[in-house]
Amino acid sequence: MTRGLVIGAAVVAVSVGTPAAPRAEAATAAQLASAAYARMSTAQRIGQLFMVGTPATGLSSAAARAITTSHVGNVILTGRSTAGAAPVRALTARLDRLATGSATAGVPLWVATDQEGGYVQALQGTGLSRMPTALTMGTWSTTTLTSSARTWGLQLRRSGVDMNLAPVLDTVPAATASTNQPIGRWQREFGHTPSVVTAKGGAFLAGERGADLAMVAKHFPGLGYVTGNTDTSAGVTDTVTTTTSASLAPFRSAVANGIPVVMMSSAVYARIDRSRPAVFSPAVVTGLLRTGLGFRGVVMSDDLGNARAVAAWSPGERAVRFLDAGGDEVLTVDAATIPAMVAAVTTRAATDPVFRAKVAAAVMRVLTAKAAQGLLGARLALDGSLGPRTVSALQRWLGVPVTGTLGTTTVRALQTRVGTTADGRWGPASMRALQGYLGISTDGARTWNARTVTQLQAYLDTQL
Repeated sequence: MTRGLVIGAAVVAVSVGTPAAPRAEAATAAQLASAAYARMSTAQRIGQLFMVGTPATGLSSAAARAITTSHVGNVILTGRSTAGAAPVRALTARLDRLATGSATAGVPLWVATDQEGGYVQALQGTGLSRMPTALTMGTWSTTTLTSSARTWGLQLRRSGVDMNLAPVLDTVPAATASTNQPIGRWQREFGHTPSVVTAKGGAFLAGERGADLAMVAKHFPGLGYVTGNTDTSAGVTDTVTTTTSASLAPFRSAVANGIPVVMMSSAVYARIDRSRPAVFSPAVVTGLLRTGLGFRGVVMSDDLGNARAVAAWSPGERAVRFLDAGGDEVLTVDAATIPAMVAAVTTRAATDPVFRAKVAAAVMRVLTAKAAQGLLGARLALDGSLGPRTVSALQRWLGVPVTGTLGTTTVRALQTRVGTTADGRWGPASMRALQGYLGISTDGARTWNARTVTQLQAYLDTQL
């Protein structure tokens, strides 16, 4: 839905959902974003422009420091976890609790992962269906694909993840798919023509957005006409794509339908800007994506930590160049690069008023997108008390009438959700099931205890 973005005294429209929306909703998102911005320090604002990697199997000390010390406001779960949804719930609740007043001014993290399907599915195991490749999805009807994508999206959301770095909207010609290292080799494309990618990528996008996930269209302006992989090769160059290429159609459609985030490619596009990778190119980021396609949401980089395509620049230069080109969210899977990146952006913003204005606008775009997703709403106190506020939040999550009282209807719904007998009586078996669902150790409790309620509150904060 169209939300408002406030920068200084100006208000501009930002598409982050379906195009039609009441003005009241726009004002609410803008007001929440402005209030969050106002209470932040300069360091906390800059931290919102970074997304740091941590293994999907557990929080690294480097990522924790990035959040608590460098004020980084977003996390990506990297690598692979096959342990199922429960440990991810525990991890995301732990991450959410790091977003304190001193770290992020209380602004919740975007917790993202790569859950495309096929060879690129970071989270697997019990509670997370094994997804086929995008190329296989592209052979399904749009109805089936939308329905399946919503199911996968709900599984991801109930794991505590609120952003999926998908769909891939790159079009790879059939004749060169086998030699296209980043996309075609792994069947990450929905099809071999822009029309198929638009239709089937759009169906996947609609389904997962129906599960309240923030989605990320990638890799603009497309990796379908390259050979090398920017993760592992320098100098990857597209000599085909222009500002009017048909392969831009899937991205144009996603923008028109309110995609909140677009990820930039790190390849060079010789017929648009031959002097630098797209991720550092004002001609691509500001000229083509912002002006040409009319995108007003959050522009994210591809990995600027380990990718070989950007290794010629220091970590600090990578972050500054991306933001200077018009980007908003610096993604680095390597948490060790965060201090240098943050320091470089801080120094440049302190000395360059034009760059400082770009940083301010980028922070507001991030905060407005978070507000539109509901991340800036009221939070539960982690006090271990199963009081009316916690029960009401639980009822909203379960989709039952909100009364603030833990009655039989709510208990049965919770028992069903956590996979135990729905008899309306809360006892030892229900406690074991809930603790297992939350990814915490069982403690033999026969009924509610503060430890479990606190973990439930932390989890609900990732859901509502």
